[in-house]
Order: sequence, then C-alpha cells, then structure tokens
Amino acid sequence: MSAASHPPVSPWRQALAAWRLRHHSKLRTMRLYAFTFSRSLSSMIGLGLVLLFFFLVLAGPWIVPYPEDATGSVNLDIKLQPPSAEHWFGTDEVGNDIYTRVVLGTQVSFQIGLIVVSIAMILGIPLGIIAGLSGGWLREVIMRVTDVFLSVPGLVLSLAIVAVLGPGILNAIFALALVWWPGYVRLIESKALSLKSEPFVDAARAVGAGMPRIIFFHILPNCVSPIVVKGSMDMGLAILAAASLGFIGLGAQPPHPEWGAMISIGRNYLPDFWWYSTFPGIAIYLTVLGFNLLGDGLRDILDPKTRSR
Repeated sequence: MSAASHPPVSPWRQALAAWRLRHHSKLRTMRLYAFTFSRSLSSMIGLGLVLLFFFLVLAGPWIVPYPEDATGSVNLDIKLQPPSAEHWFGTDEVGNDIYTRVVLGTQVSFQIGLIVVSIAMILGIPLGIIAGLSGGWLREVIMRVTDVFLSVPGLVLSLAIVAVLGPGILNAIFALALVWWPGYVRLIESKALSLKSEPFVDAARAVGAGMPRIIFFHILPNCVSPIVVKGSMDMGLAILAAASLGFIGLGAQPPHPEWGAMISIGRNYLPDFWWYSTFPGIAIYLTVLGFNLLGDGLRDILDPKTRSR
C-alpha cells in the first residue's frame, strides 16, 4: 500500500501525541505513582472508602428512602424499630429512618471537614512561607503565636471557643479552623526554611527572579506533597473532631443529621436499642479509617524517603 493511501491523521491526535511527547517524564512518573499506590491493599481500601463516602455526599438525597426524616419529621408509631427490610438501620426515638440520617449526615460531616481543612490551609500555608523565608522578628512573632496555639490541645481549645460563641455548625467550623491552622504553619515553615537554601532557589535569585516567582514556581510546588498528605489525614481528624463537638451538644443541632449528635442521643437507649448509636459510629470509624489509609498511601508515593526504602 502506498503512503498516499494512508488516512490523514486528525489534528487533535497530532496535538495529543505532541502533548504526550512534551510531558513524557511527568506521565511516566504518574504511572509509577499509580502502580505503587495500586500495589498497596491498605491504600486501595482507603481510596475505596473515601470514594464511597464522596458518592454518598453527592448522591445521598437521591438514594435515601425517607429524605424527610432528615428535616425533623415525627413518626412515633414506628419509633425505635430494629433493623428490617423497610428500615435497614432501624429507627430512632421519633421514628426517623437511621439509614437516611446516616447517609445524609455524610454531607454535614464532609462539609465541616472540608471547610475546616481549607480554612486551615488558607491561613497556615501563607504564614508558614512568610515565616520560613523572612526570618528575623517577623518569623519569631508568627512562630511564637503558632506555639501558643499548639501548646493547648486542639479539642480543648475548640470546646472553649464554641462554649463562648454558642453551639452550632458555623461556630464549630470556626473553632476547629482556628485550632487547625498552626499545624500547617509549622509544616510549611520547616519546608520553606530547608528549600530557601537549595541550589535551584539560589539559581533563580541569580537570574533575577523576584520573591513572588520564587514562592509560586519553586517553593510552593515542592510543598505540595506534604500538604496533600497532611490534608488527606486532617479530613478524617476534622470529621472526628466535629463529631466530638456534636456528641457533647456543641456542634450541629437538631434536626441536622450529624453523626456525633446521633451517637450522643442513641447512648441513652443502650443496650436495648443498640442500632441507634452503632451505625453512626461505624460511619465515623470508616470515614476516619479511609482518610488515614489514603494519607498513608499518598505518603508512600510522594515522600522520597519512603519510596527509597
């Protein structure tokens, strides 16, 4: 067959081939990361659990049988029913379907965790970079304030803040974010402090790169790995902390379907009506386990020291 008889290659295929050629080394690294991650059973279990709960966050309102049970409905004729084909996780003291409330409670818990971690990153990362690169009195002020927050147990401090502001989701988010940011300051400050003396940073300064370019093109890209690992683990911890506040009545208030509050109410009916507290507790356990296993897997592929072992 002559060369002229071959069908012409479409422009988008040519562009895709050129893109693959330009990013060959990055694609190879990503494939290596994916292969390493997939070989770890615990990492895959963590990823599966996190994806499952994210699916519940997105599809929860459409897959629950009684969505009205998350808004304060009352069905006293079926209160405290054991798990059955009609109510998979049983019912609570006012006849609400616990399966519905656990699934929809995923949205509440994940929203709290995501907002807390995001605010902590927004506050902590810039302060950590400033402290690591500036030095002098500015670094001392930032790090001493950080040490003050780190010297008090986070949950105790968040309890004190919510007790002053009053119970509620917004106040719980504010309190948890206020005690979460110092961890990111400490992490990024140490990372920036070690990076600012690296040869590639000195080379960037030598060619006339300004501080903003050095930060965004040299410092921050090398901080992504520890941020991703810490953020993934902090999601589970933030959800657990929010559930702790809900358990003592300082977090989400009824009728919000929050796991910690459900466990708190359900403990009054133990051991006869065990399902009330059991299923929200399992949801918290699986969520924290999933994010911890996912964080361990990400650390295994992103930490050079771990990869070298």
